[in-house]
Amino acid sequence: MTELTLGRLAAESWDRFDDFDSVFYEGVWHRSHALAGRARRVCGGLIESGVRPGDRVVVMMANCPEVGLIYQAIWAAGAVVTPVVFLVGAEELRHILADSGAAAVVTSPELVETVQATNLRIPIFVDTEELESAAEHGPLDRDPAELAALMYTGGTTGRAKGVMLSHRGLWQVAKDAYEASRQEGRTRAIVPVPLSHAYGLILTIAGLHATEPQQAVLMRWFDPKAFLELAAAQHVQFGSVVPAMIQMLLAEPLESHPLPDLAFLTCGAAPLGKETLEEFERRMPGTKILEGYGMTETSAVTTFNPPDRRKPGSVGLPLPGYTVTIRDSDGGKAEPGDVGEICVTGDSLMLGYWGEHEPDPEGTALVGGELRTGDLGCMDDDGYLYVVDRKKDLIIRGGFNVFPRDVEDALNEHPGVVMSGVVGRPDPRVGEEVVAFVQLAPGATVTAEELMTWARDRAGRVKYPREVRFVDSIPVTSVLKLDRKALRAAL
Repeated sequence: MTELTLGRLAAESWDRFDDFDSVFYEGVWHRSHALAGRARRVCGGLIESGVRPGDRVVVMMANCPEVGLIYQAIWAAGAVVTPVVFLVGAEELRHILADSGAAAVVTSPELVETVQATNLRIPIFVDTEELESAAEHGPLDRDPAELAALMYTGGTTGRAKGVMLSHRGLWQVAKDAYEASRQEGRTRAIVPVPLSHAYGLILTIAGLHATEPQQAVLMRWFDPKAFLELAAAQHVQFGSVVPAMIQMLLAEPLESHPLPDLAFLTCGAAPLGKETLEEFERRMPGTKILEGYGMTETSAVTTFNPPDRRKPGSVGLPLPGYTVTIRDSDGGKAEPGDVGEICVTGDSLMLGYWGEHEPDPEGTALVGGELRTGDLGCMDDDGYLYVVDRKKDLIIRGGFNVFPRDVEDALNEHPGVVMSGVVGRPDPRVGEEVVAFVQLAPGATVTAEELMTWARDRAGRVKYPREVRFVDSIPVTSVLKLDRKALRAAL
């Protein structure tokens, strides 16, 4: 397939197949040709409203069929997609709008007030009705090396910064991800992940590479019970989740919700404990979990577990366009099995951060063409990657390294625990002490002392938490990743 800009790729895909049921949302199937026609009209509407090639257009909407067609229309108009999770407040939105120099905002009726509260003079389009009044318009010519998406990330550790992703990078990663996960005859997917997230964006592009008609069963927002009911009713065959969703599903009576059609779930965004994976597959026979790894700065997907050669516990092999290297503390290449910083090179890396952002020595940075992810991991002799933890989250207790994920995996094995989060707090005696926040299952009566003993027996005498705090729910970010910033604030 010849490399295309995302606008051209979308236009080519619109006419590839005969009309079919494309997106299921809130009880209704939306037809592929109708969605394509709407995308062409939205493209025309954007151009008539004054949006020019290179302009940033913010899309702030919950999951719905309009999100994907708006992305395609923005690319066809030569502009830059700038997705924003619909849960952000006016202050964070104001920063994104001002920092990106956005030319327009496309949003939903229930979110207009938040956009207006930013007090910025910027055109606001509600849904697609106003934009769709224009004539259909095809894609404008752009260079594949140019900016296609500006993704704001880092909001849980500081002020969000814009990650610049090119047409070429997103095109290639989406194509490689589609081919890596494709299984013949399995074409109906459930999509509970936010389309405003980098991985959600890749999912919308991957479908444009499809060699057979793809059907998406779209959830506005993840709810474990609704996920199981929808997957059963619509006979979904695969889907994409994050580890927090797996944990929430395990708190449901899975045995009462058989899903014989569900062959696999891809899982990313954060490490998933091997024991959690095994428990899910034991309780949901016939469904495999295929883990992958990536970040916004790598166009969302870097490695993926091949369905026929997966290694549970690993996040798989690098996609064809990427090279992954583990570097030790001196910057040298670590030996197989040794833990170091995960570093990535490849043509699909970000172009850089939008504006002037100083590299963070302990965080993610692009240095000399290599992305230093700030994540710790190791690789085995076969080249499979294993993610250990985030470099910033490492707890050093009495001179020993404690990876929060090891403690969380141990706690999450307890039948009375739904989810846990572990952080360090300063301690004058040992430097940092291990503190665990725990969300119990309904009706569970386990004590803090019992959980400390449980974790000590499984994670070891150095790593186990010396303090356990029970909470109604573990805080997560807008994309359902564990929010350690909120946990540290609670200390």
